[in-house]
Amino acid sequence: MLHRYPKRVAFIMLVLTALVAAFPLWGEAVFGNQANFMLEKLTLMLILALFAMSLDLLVGIVGLVSLGHALFFGLGAYILALASPDFSPASMWWMLPLVMGVSACVGLVIGILVIRTKGIFFIMTTLAFGQMLYYFISTSQFAGGTDGVFIMFRPSLAIGERTLVDLDNPYSFFYFCLGMLLIGYFFLRWLTRSYFGQVLDGIHDNEHRMQALGYATSGYKLVAFVIAGVMAAIAGMLAAMQYGFANPAQLGWHTSGEVLMMLILGGMGTVFGPILGAFAYEILLYLYEHATTHWPILMGLTIIAAVLVLPRGIAGLIIAPPWRRKRQTVSENVSEKENVPVTAPIPPVTQRKEN
Repeated sequence: MLHRYPKRVAFIMLVLTALVAAFPLWGEAVFGNQANFMLEKLTLMLILALFAMSLDLLVGIVGLVSLGHALFFGLGAYILALASPDFSPASMWWMLPLVMGVSACVGLVIGILVIRTKGIFFIMTTLAFGQMLYYFISTSQFAGGTDGVFIMFRPSLAIGERTLVDLDNPYSFFYFCLGMLLIGYFFLRWLTRSYFGQVLDGIHDNEHRMQALGYATSGYKLVAFVIAGVMAAIAGMLAAMQYGFANPAQLGWHTSGEVLMMLILGGMGTVFGPILGAFAYEILLYLYEHATTHWPILMGLTIIAAVLVLPRGIAGLIIAPPWRRKRQTVSENVSEKENVPVTAPIPPVTQRKEN
């Protein structure tokens, strides 16, 4: 796993962040009447990028492939929907801690059970827990069944009577989601560079060796599982705030599969790769849906091509471009040839006859 990236990675991400943040300035000039729709689409990309980063903590950093990560995404959405008052907006000051606390408790309980498994068994157990919650919510009247629950008011972010951020305003909510994404990104960057992150790196490479060194790897994986679940729940809460409802589809394995494809497309274990993957996936999805009704075929072929051509995703293409890798290979071959010691030919050994 790479924790130190070339300077061009920071430069590219900084430019892209500035470009996204300045969308209200250039969006209407480029998209015209569809500027509001594109703003909504861009806000969704920010939310899904946070969701994909949370899964990257499990898949790319720890090495635990989960097909039930949408459980926490949908859980965050339903906590907001069920805990919000009917005739007034909830306060973000207690709603966000509530979502984080409940998702952390659920992640702790589920994590204790699933961390005991590995490989395909971990995949299947996470999928099973996700589907159990999906069918429970789908058949529960208090959760609206298959219709879901509507959210009449977005939470308010205010101190007393003074509103700090008007989350009902699309532009304010856009910047709020961008801020949450940046907080999640810098948190994961700090986490992967910390001592805790180095242990997770070792678990990803060789868990048995880390156990032999005396590390309780199950505890480290459990903490990572809980952190990933909390981040996914926050993303689910933001998604429910944007669209105004919580739906059982947010809990299904299809959602887990989509975010996993974003991760593959962007690059696993790089923290910034999932952000690029979420944006690339949503852009391709928009183009394919408007191109043909058979867009799932095109999306599937795109993911297959990405796996074959870009095994490290878009992030790998930025970290080590093909032309730089080719140049580095040539320089290494030349240096190896120059460092080979030249030895004089060994004369043939002749046997002297004994007189």
